[in-house]
This record gives sequence, structure tokens and C-alpha cells, in this order.
Amino acid sequence: MRQRRGCIVSNSTARYDSSVPYPPTRTSRQPIHAHPEFRSISAAYRRFGVGATTLSVGGFLSYVLLSSFVPGVMNQRLFGHLTLGLTLGLAQFAVMGVTAFLYVRHMRRNIDPVVRRLRSQLEDRETEHRRVPAGRRFRAW
Repeated sequence: MRQRRGCIVSNSTARYDSSVPYPPTRTSRQPIHAHPEFRSISAAYRRFGVGATTLSVGGFLSYVLLSSFVPGVMNQRLFGHLTLGLTLGLAQFAVMGVTAFLYVRHMRRNIDPVVRRLRSQLEDRETEHRRVPAGRRFRAW
């Protein structure tokens, strides 16, 4: 046990001083979340997510509300034993499938190419900042 700044701290306890600032960062390195392209794909992802969630949850909620408050409409026969309620219930699977399809298509067309470009830029920038002597490089197995 040792005493430090009026506190007794055991030797096995790691105590970090909050008054010490983080190590200085290089000013040439811009955080990825501040990059304009990252902000644009974040906004596009968020916009799509809000729309897809509204579509899916709206469809599920309307089905539940219709079946709860207007069962006469939901029990209307379309033909044979097929009712409007059963048709709308099965349509929920179609809504989920369409939402998943649109999500995958949106990600492949709009988000993934920008993410790949940003990732390669970030990796290139990191390799420029990394200064390892040629003889001291370690390779993967």
C-alpha cells in the first residue's frame, strides 16, 4: 500500500488520474465521424431506417388495430374461407420481405460503395502514419 495525493491505493490497483489529458493526437488525422461523406451516408441510412420502420410498424399496428376494433370488417369473406383479416395477416409477411429486400438494395447501392471508399482512404492514411522500419515488420501466419 502506498499513499498518493491523500489517498491510500494498493499497488495492484490501477488508478488513472483524470487531470492528465489524453495523449496528443495528430492534427492531420481527421476523425472518421467528421468526414462529410460519412455524415452523408449516416443521414441516408437514418432516412431509410425511419421510412422502413414507419412502413413495417405502421402495417403491423394497422392490422392489430383493425382486428381489435373492427372485427366485422376483418371477418368479411373474400372467397371461400379466405377472409380479409387472414389476407392482411399474410400480407404482413410480404411487408417484411419487401422491407428486407429494399434494405439490402439500399445498402448495396448507396451505402456500401461509400463505406468501401472511406475504409480504403482510412487504411491508406493509417499506413502513411505508421512508421515501422522495413526490417522490423511482422507478417501474419
